[in-house]
Amino acid sequence: MICVLVLAAGEAWESPALAALEAHPGVVVLKRCVDVDDLLASVTSGQADVAVIALDAPGLDPASIVHLRRHAVRPVAVTSARSADLDVAEHAQRLGIGAVVGAGELATIPDVVTTVEDVADTRVRERAAAPVPAEPDDAPGGGRLVAVWGPAGAPGRTTVATNLAAEVARRGTDVVLADLDPYGGSVAQQLGILDEVSGLLSASRLAASGQLDERFASVCRGVGEHLAVVTGLPRADRWREVRSAQADQLLDRARGRGEVVVDTGFSLEDDTAADFGGRPGRNSLTLAALDQADEVVVVGSADPVGLTRLARGLVELRERGTAAPVRVVVNRMRGSIGWSEKEIAGMVEGFSRVSGLHFLPEDRTGVDRSLVAGLPLAEVGDSALVQGLSGLADAVFPATVTTPHGRRRAGQGRPRLLGRRAVG
Repeated sequence: MICVLVLAAGEAWESPALAALEAHPGVVVLKRCVDVDDLLASVTSGQADVAVIALDAPGLDPASIVHLRRHAVRPVAVTSARSADLDVAEHAQRLGIGAVVGAGELATIPDVVTTVEDVADTRVRERAAAPVPAEPDDAPGGGRLVAVWGPAGAPGRTTVATNLAAEVARRGTDVVLADLDPYGGSVAQQLGILDEVSGLLSASRLAASGQLDERFASVCRGVGEHLAVVTGLPRADRWREVRSAQADQLLDRARGRGEVVVDTGFSLEDDTAADFGGRPGRNSLTLAALDQADEVVVVGSADPVGLTRLARGLVELRERGTAAPVRVVVNRMRGSIGWSEKEIAGMVEGFSRVSGLHFLPEDRTGVDRSLVAGLPLAEVGDSALVQGLSGLADAVFPATVTTPHGRRRAGQGRPRLLGRRAVG
C-alpha cells in the first residue's frame, strides 16, 4: 500500500486526481494538505511515501523537495499545462522533481505514483547490493555537525558554541558556525561582526531560489582563514522567514565545507502551528539542528536554578528521542555554590545517559573582555576557561588534536584571528 499526500493549492485538478487515486487498490490518500508548510510538517510523521504536488504551489522551492526526500517521500508534480512544455520541464528540474503529470493526463496519476515508488525501491535495492567504495577521510560532506543546545535562562549556549568553533578553527580546521537561535541570535555580536545582512535570511532566500549550493560562500562571514560564520536573525520576529527545510539545506551545505557548530534556541516544543496548516513553528530551526546533529552539546549553568533546568532539559531531550549522543557542559562552575563536580556529575547521570561531562569555570572578567573586544576568549588571553574550552574541543572534535603531547596550548603559538571579511 502506497500512502499519498496531496497538495493541490486550489488547482482544478484536485477533485479528479483524488478520485483517480482513491479508486486505485494499491493507493491510499493519507491527507490533503492546505499549503507547503502543512505538507512539510506532514511528511515528518514517516507515514507518507509519495507527495502529489501542484507544480506552481506558492512557496514550493528546492529546499522543500530536499525536505521531502530527506523523509523518504517522492514528489510527483501536477500542472495544468502540458507536461511536455519546455517551461514546465525547466521549472520541475529547478525544483528537483522528475515526475510531472500534465493536462489531459490526470487518469495516469495512480500509475505515476506507483511507478515512482517502484523506481525508488529498485534504486534502494541496487545501492544495497552494490559494493561500497572506500572514501577518503577528506571526502566532501564529511564534516561533523554539533548542535549546542541548553535550557532557558541563558546558561551560555552562544559563548560555548562560538568559542568551540573558534578553537577548532585555530587548529587549522575549516569550520562553519551557524546561528540558528530563533529567539535572537548573538553570534555576530560576540565575534564583532558588523553585518547588515543576516546570513541565515540570505541562505533562506537562496535555498528558495535553488541557488544556495553555488552561492553558499556569500552567506558566510570570514573570521580568519578557517572560520566561516552564518549570522543569525537581525530581529527575533523574523523567524517566520526561514523554513525548517531551508535550514536543513543550509546545514547540508555547511557540512560540505568542513566541521559545523550550530548555536540553537532553548525550546523543544513541537510546532503546533503545523497542525492547523500554518507556517512551521518558531522552534523548527532548533529542531532541525538537533535532527541533523552528530552530537548534541547541552549547556547548563552551575547554580541551583540552572541545574534544575538542566535536569529537566535532559529529560525533555531524552523524551524527544534525539538519536545523537549527548555531551553535557556545566558552565560557570565556582566554589561558592557549595557542590563538588562529583556531586553534580551524580545528578546529571541520574537524569540522562551522557557521552561526556565537562565543567567550565566562572570567568566573568575574561568573558567581559571578550565581548567588549568582539574576539574569541582565547584571543584575549589564556585562562582556565580557555583551557576548559580547549578540552571540550578535544572531546567533540578529536580529529583536530595533533598529538597527545605535542598539541600547542590554547592561546599560545597559534595565529591570531584577524579581520572580519566576506568569504569568497
